[in-house]
Formats: sequence, structure tokens, C-alpha cells
Amino acid sequence: MPLHPQTVSFLELLGSWTAAPPGRDPAAEPAIAEMRERIGAVFPVVRRQLPRVRDIEVPGPGGPVPVRLYRPLPPERGPLPAVVYLHGGGWVLGGVDNVDAFCRDLAAAAECVVLSVDYRLAPEHPFPAAVDDAWAVVSSAAREPGRYGVRHGAVAVAGDSAGGNLAAACALLARDAGVRLAHQLLVYPVTDTAMDTPSWREFGTGYGLDAGSLARFMELYRGGADPSDPRLAPLRSPDLAGAAPATVITAECDILRDEAEEYARRLAAAGVPVELRRYDGVVHSFFLLPEIFDAGAEAVEFAVRRLRAAFDDHSRQGSAA
Repeated sequence: MPLHPQTVSFLELLGSWTAAPPGRDPAAEPAIAEMRERIGAVFPVVRRQLPRVRDIEVPGPGGPVPVRLYRPLPPERGPLPAVVYLHGGGWVLGGVDNVDAFCRDLAAAAECVVLSVDYRLAPEHPFPAAVDDAWAVVSSAAREPGRYGVRHGAVAVAGDSAGGNLAAACALLARDAGVRLAHQLLVYPVTDTAMDTPSWREFGTGYGLDAGSLARFMELYRGGADPSDPRLAPLRSPDLAGAAPATVITAECDILRDEAEEYARRLAAAGVPVELRRYDGVVHSFFLLPEIFDAGAEAVEFAVRRLRAAFDDHSRQGSAA
């Protein structure tokens, strides 16, 4: 399908946001510190007010993991389901501030606690630092729900892009550890290290997420790790059976489309309940920008319905037990 007019406008705007600052050679590769400083301009700044938003720490193997906790209902409403959210940014960029507005909206729409993880970034902290931090929070929420005001057993994991990669890895770690998650929401996730799919070739330049940039970020994150390690490349896992039920969301004009959709097919083939939904004519990042993309608003509504259904299923199963 042709690019949606909203996508064309977004790419034009993105070009102005990411243009080289005065005095810098446009052909020069920007430094990581500069990219981290500038990425915040892409994301919305309007913040929904919630009864509780606070920064906490969760013990992790590399030290305390910063987490921002969002609660959409007052404490007297009792324990709520929870989503552990993992932001994107190629394991190199981003943080909880970049997804703050989205996490507030997600908490309100899904009526759940959201735990947004400020995991360690590469290159200062290469693999497996990010996945170790993510798993520390997921496992703590699942095993110590009362600490977060969370309903026992009603914990889901979610993430976009590199965060989707971490979410998928955590779902496999949970399965292996005997921790039952209610759901995994994977939004255009990185699932492999091969970088050789048709979508990588077709949408490698000019569609927002540049293949060269992501390849560089992956190199910084992977370091010397085995590229087939399932914590790095969930698609390489020899067995996906027993993972949490999944929702996978992809964008048509995105280098990650094919590997994300192949992961959904692998999950289904392994007997994991999964729903895959592709949004045509849009690019990477559309999900986090519903004020720009109508498809982003539709995808968020779809994701919320899927999460609420997963939490309702858990509640019914608990009542039956």
C-alpha cells in the first residue's frame, strides 16, 4: 500500500527534528550523547494526571533498577493488574521520560498499574544488562505483587521496538522460571540479529527507522555475545511453547516487520495463543504517536482491549479456582 498521508507528514517532520545542528557536517555520525539529548523532541509532552505516579527502585543484578510506577485508581480500589513496560530506543536511547505520556494513558485505559523500567543502556552497559534489569522488574512484580499494589498473577509484559525485544525475552525467561505471565504485548519488536529480511532491505532508508542506525545500535548492545542467544534473539529460541499469550503489532513500512511477524507465526506454531495485527501505510513509532497517526490510536485501543481481556481471563480463572 502507498504511504498514508499522515506518514508522509510525519517523515517530513522527523527530518526537521533530526537534521544536523548548525555547524555540524550533515554526513557526520551524531554522538550517542547528542542523540539521547535530541530524541525527547519526537515524543509528546502533554501528561495525563493520575492519582499516583512515583519513582521507585527494584533490586537488580547490576544494582537498583529505576522504575516509574503509575496507578490510575486510588488505593482503596485494591490491587490492580499490572503491565511492566519496556521502552524502545535500540537499547541505546530513550528512557522512562520518553514514554511517560504513553504509560499514563495506558494505565488509565487498561485500569492497571504500569511499571516503566529505566533499564541500563548500551554502550556503557552492553547485553545482557538491559534484559537482566527488565527481568528483575518482571520477576519482582510477579513474585512480590503486594509491593506494587498488584493483583497476584495478573502481570503482563509489554514493550516497543528494542523494548519489545526485552519483553519477548522476559516472557521466555518467565516460562523457564515457572512464572506465569498474563500476557506479552510486543509492538514492532526486534526478534532476531540477522538483519536480512525483505523488510530490512525494502525499508532500510527513508522510513524513519534507519537500518544502518539500528545495526550500529545492535552492535553496541550485543558486544561479543552469541547472536543466537534467545535473550538477545527470541526468534532463535529452539522452543517457544509455554510462553505467555501474545499480541504482536507491526507497521507495514518498517524494517522490523518481517521478523516480528515471523515471531508471531512461531509462537502460534508452538501452541501459544497469539494475535498478530499489521497496520498498513505506516512506519515505526506510529504506535507511540496517536496524536499524529490515526492508526496509532487504533493500535493502542486494540492493545488495551487485548490486555484487559487477558486480565479478565485471569480473574475468571482465579474465581473458578
